[in-house]
Amino acid sequence: MTEIPETLKGYQTIAESANRQGVLDQKTQELISLAVAVTTRCDGCISIYSQAALKAGASREEIAAALAVAVSLNAGAAVVYSSHVMEAINQ
Repeated sequence: MTEIPETLKGYQTIAESANRQGVLDQKTQELISLAVAVTTRCDGCISIYSQAALKAGASREEIAAALAVAVSLNAGAAVVYSSHVMEAINQ
Protein backbone atom coordinates (compact mmCIF):
# COMPACT_ATOMS: atom_id res chain seq x y z
CA MET A 1 0.00 0.00 0.00
CA THR A 2 2.85 2.32 -0.82
CA GLU A 3 0.45 4.44 -2.87
CA ILE A 4 -1.27 5.82 0.24
CA PRO A 5 1.43 6.31 2.88
CA GLU A 6 -0.30 9.23 4.60
CA THR A 7 -3.52 7.25 4.97
CA LEU A 8 -1.65 4.33 6.51
CA LYS A 9 0.25 6.67 8.81
CA GLY A 10 -3.07 8.18 9.93
CA TYR A 11 -4.51 4.73 10.59
CA GLN A 12 -1.45 3.78 12.63
CA THR A 13 -1.80 6.97 14.69
CA ILE A 14 -5.45 6.18 15.45
CA ALA A 15 -4.68 2.57 16.37
CA GLU A 16 -1.79 3.54 18.64
CA SER A 17 -3.86 6.24 20.32
CA ALA A 18 -6.71 3.84 21.05
CA ASN A 19 -4.30 1.33 22.56
CA ARG A 20 -2.57 3.96 24.75
CA GLN A 21 -5.66 5.13 26.58
CA GLY A 22 -5.04 2.83 29.55
CA VAL A 23 -8.65 2.87 30.71
CA LEU A 24 -9.54 -0.60 29.44
CA ASP A 25 -7.40 -3.59 30.28
CA GLN A 26 -5.82 -5.49 27.39
CA LYS A 27 -8.27 -8.41 27.56
CA THR A 28 -11.29 -6.10 27.34
CA GLN A 29 -9.76 -4.24 24.40
CA GLU A 30 -9.15 -7.51 22.55
CA LEU A 31 -12.68 -8.77 23.23
CA ILE A 32 -14.16 -5.52 21.91
CA SER A 33 -11.87 -5.68 18.89
CA LEU A 34 -12.96 -9.24 18.19
CA ALA A 35 -16.66 -8.38 18.46
CA VAL A 36 -16.20 -5.43 16.10
CA ALA A 37 -14.20 -7.61 13.68
CA VAL A 38 -17.10 -10.07 13.56
CA THR A 39 -19.60 -7.25 13.05
CA THR A 40 -17.56 -5.75 10.21
CA ARG A 41 -16.83 -9.20 8.72
CA CYS A 42 -13.06 -8.67 8.66
CA ASP A 43 -11.63 -12.17 8.25
CA GLY A 44 -8.03 -11.17 8.90
CA CYS A 45 -9.05 -9.13 11.93
CA ILE A 46 -11.04 -12.05 13.35
CA SER A 47 -7.98 -14.27 13.14
CA ILE A 48 -5.71 -11.67 14.73
CA TYR A 49 -8.07 -10.64 17.53
CA SER A 50 -9.10 -14.22 18.36
CA GLN A 51 -5.48 -15.02 19.11
CA ALA A 52 -4.91 -11.68 20.83
CA ALA A 53 -7.91 -12.26 23.12
CA LEU A 54 -6.61 -15.69 24.09
CA LYS A 55 -3.12 -14.31 24.66
CA ALA A 56 -4.59 -11.56 26.87
CA GLY A 57 -6.20 -14.25 29.04
CA ALA A 58 -9.75 -14.33 27.69
CA SER A 59 -11.56 -17.60 28.30
CA ARG A 60 -13.71 -19.38 25.73
CA GLU A 61 -16.74 -18.26 27.75
CA GLU A 62 -15.65 -14.61 27.66
CA ILE A 63 -15.03 -14.80 23.91
CA ALA A 64 -18.45 -16.41 23.41
CA ALA A 65 -20.08 -13.65 25.49
CA ALA A 66 -18.39 -10.94 23.41
CA LEU A 67 -19.54 -12.66 20.22
CA ALA A 68 -23.09 -12.89 21.60
CA VAL A 69 -23.05 -9.10 21.99
CA ALA A 70 -21.93 -8.77 18.36
CA VAL A 71 -24.75 -11.07 17.23
CA SER A 72 -27.27 -9.12 19.29
CA LEU A 73 -26.18 -5.78 17.86
CA ASN A 74 -26.33 -7.09 14.31
CA ALA A 75 -29.79 -8.53 14.94
CA GLY A 76 -30.91 -5.26 16.51
CA ALA A 77 -29.76 -3.33 13.47
CA ALA A 78 -31.66 -5.73 11.22
CA VAL A 79 -34.82 -5.13 13.25
CA VAL A 80 -34.43 -1.35 12.98
CA TYR A 81 -33.79 -1.46 9.23
CA SER A 82 -36.65 -3.91 8.72
CA SER A 83 -38.98 -1.33 10.22
CA HIS A 84 -37.64 1.22 7.71
CA VAL A 85 -38.53 -1.17 4.88
CA MET A 86 -42.04 -1.62 6.22
CA GLU A 87 -42.47 2.15 6.55
CA ALA A 88 -41.26 2.63 2.97
CA ILE A 89 -43.64 0.09 1.50
CA ASN A 90 -46.54 1.52 3.48
CA GLN A 91 -46.16 4.95 1.88
